[in-house]
Amino acid sequence: MPEKVHITIVVLGHLDHGKSTTTGHLIYKCGGVSRDTIAEYEQEAAGLGKASFKYAWVLDKLRAERERGLTIDISLCTFETPKFAVTVIDAPGHRDYIKNTITGASQADCAILVTSAATGEFEAGVDQGGQSRQHLVLAFTLGVRQLIVAVNKMDTTWWSEDRYNEILKETSTLGKKIGYNPKATAFVPISGFYGDNMLEESPNMPWYKGWTRETKAGVVKGKTLLDAIDAVEPPSHYYATNKPLRLPIRDVQEVPEIGTVLVGRIETGTITPGMELTIAPTNITAEVISIESNDEELHAGHAGDHVSVHITEVEEDIRPGYVAGDPKNDPPESVASFNAQVVILNHSGEISPGYTATVDCHTAHIPCRLSRILHKKDRRTGRPTEQSPDSIRAGDCAIVEMVPYEPMCVEPYSKNPCLGRFLIRDESCTVGVGTVESVEFGIVENEYDEYDHENYSD
Repeated sequence: MPEKVHITIVVLGHLDHGKSTTTGHLIYKCGGVSRDTIAEYEQEAAGLGKASFKYAWVLDKLRAERERGLTIDISLCTFETPKFAVTVIDAPGHRDYIKNTITGASQADCAILVTSAATGEFEAGVDQGGQSRQHLVLAFTLGVRQLIVAVNKMDTTWWSEDRYNEILKETSTLGKKIGYNPKATAFVPISGFYGDNMLEESPNMPWYKGWTRETKAGVVKGKTLLDAIDAVEPPSHYYATNKPLRLPIRDVQEVPEIGTVLVGRIETGTITPGMELTIAPTNITAEVISIESNDEELHAGHAGDHVSVHITEVEEDIRPGYVAGDPKNDPPESVASFNAQVVILNHSGEISPGYTATVDCHTAHIPCRLSRILHKKDRRTGRPTEQSPDSIRAGDCAIVEMVPYEPMCVEPYSKNPCLGRFLIRDESCTVGVGTVESVEFGIVENEYDEYDHENYSD
């Protein structure tokens, strides 16, 4: 039997809309966790007065998350569908942990937006400050072009067709404004807790005739959330194994009696035991001792694989946001500055040279200074409209020069989309989005403590 194609799905949505419960229940129904484990979680959750959290606990592994009832870090679990081997990422819905949500979305091939049908909850998610709205912007900006919308908690509306249609209409309009095509989006009414329309059609919603989705291969139809997942188009990285290795590092673990382990998803290329690595932006070198994925040792890791890479000991610090590559094949490098096309989405005033904010690119979250505004441009034609303007504001598109305050690895979008698209974030607000046009390789000369901390907050 041929090996199934590996896809990664990120589950997004506003706080308390049921992302973790829906995801945990889906994993359970697909055989990713046993009935005994769910029973154990239910008993533990009841002890904390949170019996309804039994499915959410499949992913919310940290004690702090369990006691508070919210997802803080991104959680990864795996399961299989009839068509795919799926890694599912449950991202935080709370705005205080938006950086972790960005990391999760940057690794995904498809997003599932879980939105609550409960009165008032849906509206809170799509309001101007709502996380459903912001998560859709993040996902689209980070290159996630395939979207599934799961309208959750239908049981709280007495399975109302009118409420579902209202949410479908508003979410379609919002998604279209952001860039998602409603005709290419599967909308599924579900109950994440009771399991309606997850794997089997729900008898509680006979009015629901299923979803229709336009794809490159033609029109696809289905009835359930599982059907929608199996209709995801295979990711482009599935064909990117021959490109130079790029492994953005999501986590660095020091495992007792083992040593240093790098955790992340291979965006392009292949990694094998015994291979030498160079780790940008600080030019650290190490050798690969072993590679694991889902607790199984691999002979090689390929583009799209989530891997844990055990490396030889190094003296220098390796941090999340660094990028591993092959020193013999176009290795990643540090940048002293980069030119980018940016679109300002949300800012109350003028943005001038000297403005500092966080740039979120792949797994890196680095403070950067806007050093120059080269020109504004027409978003429709791409033609320059004003050379060297003094400032830019919400709605403007411009070519700018950015200077990182810390060592950073980015690449032109045309060369590597994953390392070339980014968000501009001021605290938890997404100010703008951008793509890298060109880079100036070199060592960052700015010292972190030299810039005005009042103008920057992570």
